[in-house]
Amino acid sequence: MYRFAASLSRDMHIDDLRVALLNFIAARQSGESFLLRLEDMDFTNYEEGKDKELVELLTLFGIQYDQLNYQSENLKFHQQLATKLLIDQKAFSCFCTPDTLKQKEEEAAKNNSTYHYDGTCKNLSDAEVLNNESPFMIRIKRPEGETLYTDICKGTLRFSPEEIDDFVILNIDKTSTPTFATAIDDMMFDVSTVIGNDTDTLETAREIVVRDYLGYDKEIRYAHLPKLDINNDIPTVKALVEEGYLPSAITNYLLSLSFNTPEEIFTLDEAIAWFNIENLNKEPAGFDIEKLKELNRKHIMTMDAKTVSTRIGYSSEDFGKLAQLLSKETPTLQEIKAKIDKIFAPKVCEDLNEEFEKLKDIAKKAPYCPTFEEFLAYLEKQSDLNEEQLFKLLPILLTGEAQTLDISEIYPHIKNYLGEIIK
Repeated sequence: MYRFAASLSRDMHIDDLRVALLNFIAARQSGESFLLRLEDMDFTNYEEGKDKELVELLTLFGIQYDQLNYQSENLKFHQQLATKLLIDQKAFSCFCTPDTLKQKEEEAAKNNSTYHYDGTCKNLSDAEVLNNESPFMIRIKRPEGETLYTDICKGTLRFSPEEIDDFVILNIDKTSTPTFATAIDDMMFDVSTVIGNDTDTLETAREIVVRDYLGYDKEIRYAHLPKLDINNDIPTVKALVEEGYLPSAITNYLLSLSFNTPEEIFTLDEAIAWFNIENLNKEPAGFDIEKLKELNRKHIMTMDAKTVSTRIGYSSEDFGKLAQLLSKETPTLQEIKAKIDKIFAPKVCEDLNEEFEKLKDIAKKAPYCPTFEEFLAYLEKQSDLNEEQLFKLLPILLTGEAQTLDISEIYPHIKNYLGEIIK
């Protein structure tokens, strides 16, 4: 089984979506199940309705789960297994207060050193623990030797006992920490392979320690991708979709950054057919919004015109074709819709107002003209405007913009709606 663990305390980032896509694709390609795990135990930052929003967003990208699990449903198992580790003396109760720990971390930072738990509560006697009525957390005991595992992308990774540390598995309020919860949940759901980011390599080692201490001997394969180099101004996945980037284009781009694809433009089904987990890119990649814009334009061009029209709130195929034409200027559906909405909005021309109003009156009375050449010839005949004035005023009259594509390219898509446009 493959899985994607989604946080419900924030919006999905581009890197999150890439991980979700790759785990889903790998599951489908290998014939294994795909689990969607919703991390809902950050009660302080939990957002109501975020679960429904996230599932809908993943569905929009074609990611369909076989099993859905809320992590909080597993809490009782986390607590039971933490207790077992205590009994087996592989974990211990820690009475250090948050303020004390924060002070020690700050002291380590001042000395330019990495903070490791100093073992204050590690060797307390049973009597000292039983007689202490203070709140406590539970920490796992660091292993005595090195922890290592083989990663599909990064090869053999090794971690010292100091790096693993005596990390917390249950908080003072007895909720599980993300590392401990993930270790237990992957074990409970028989996860076989996890594709993630290389920022999680240490957490993976800690999860392996937890399962080793519990006697779980099934190996879980890991592939830690180099994290995408993403500028801070890149919007969340939800925001990109709202801006008019097609899910198919976003998917296309993220997958092309993750493994070599034989085609530039492809579908999710094609990606599943091509995918081989052993061929994941091992070098860092940058997220280029300009490249995404170009791919978005190409995906708009490959869509059915009627579908494009529906996506921007119109019903006629004409506006789908017009949207595809306008994608040369502006590559997102939101911007294209704004341009088409402007075509139907009232228009003014302050520079040549008198001439503009005159041209508008003439255009309103124009007979149906199948071609732009006929429409232009009629306007020239009925007005005393010269060609320069006509070609300055016509784009404004028909599109609301002085600078636009060649108006002769736009006319075929709007000629049937001039009565609504010229007003």
